[in-house]
Amino acid sequence: MKIREIASGLQFPEGPVAMDDGSVILVEIARQTTTRITPDGKHHLVAKHTGGPNGAAIGPDGHLYITNNGGFKWVTDPAHGLRPTHQADDYSGGRIERVNIATGKIERLYEKSGDHALRGPNDLVFDSTGGFWFTDLGKARAGELDHGGVFYARADGSSIRTISHPFMTANGIGISPDEKTVYVAETVAARLWAFDVDTPGTIKRHGFPSPNGGRLLGGGNPAIGFQRYDSLCVDAEGNVLVATLVTGGITVISPDGKNVERVAIPGDLYVTNCCFGGKDMRTLYVTLSGHGKLIAIDDWPTKGLRLAYNA
Repeated sequence: MKIREIASGLQFPEGPVAMDDGSVILVEIARQTTTRITPDGKHHLVAKHTGGPNGAAIGPDGHLYITNNGGFKWVTDPAHGLRPTHQADDYSGGRIERVNIATGKIERLYEKSGDHALRGPNDLVFDSTGGFWFTDLGKARAGELDHGGVFYARADGSSIRTISHPFMTANGIGISPDEKTVYVAETVAARLWAFDVDTPGTIKRHGFPSPNGGRLLGGGNPAIGFQRYDSLCVDAEGNVLVATLVTGGITVISPDGKNVERVAIPGDLYVTNCCFGGKDMRTLYVTLSGHGKLIAIDDWPTKGLRLAYNA
């Protein structure tokens, strides 16, 4: 596989969205922006946020939907680059935002689900009905941790429901090709959970001993050593590609959890997210957040799953 560096100088990029014109829209969490990267590597401001824009997806109306974590504190490590730590001193609350790509206008859609205030929304994925599943990582302060969860909401702002709460560090989220399974990556334990979808926005909940209503699909192997799971994407065959922190690469887990492959991406401990694009959906775009890069891996062995909406 050939790795190409597309852009550098980004401030903790995440949430890449491959656009049909060949550009990639992503968020820069530390810069608090949504940014478009054109194929020549140039950066173009789409929107300026407060807090911490974290994940991104195109909705049925052509607008960009953003999970905003409310803001982090940041540390610069000479060896490993930029990394987030605790809740920002000017933390502005977790929320879901909608961005008009043409004008940069930002609207707040959701700040809570029932009695649960959103703490650190992280990632999202749309289904074909126009609703979206999203995760909340929670929020950490010195000696304290707010739990997050998994949620489902409508793009028009009309409804939101809690799917699983509390959930320990829910991060990446994706949906299977038949939309019967939603996958959630758990960061701290490096585990991948599968939620069986009943109807759009509802699940067939697994009881005890499941801690969250899902079934464990993969991860948590002590032989691998310390690693953490971040965001994810799904290929056309239903394999789940999880961006993997610390060990630095992509962990590929089959739909039945039986086959696991690890693709190393050297040079950055913060391999945070991925998405498929290109005319044949065989280009994998990956964010290397510690050193602020967007790369592309050409000729990925499997085609990517085309998302419900893109532009």
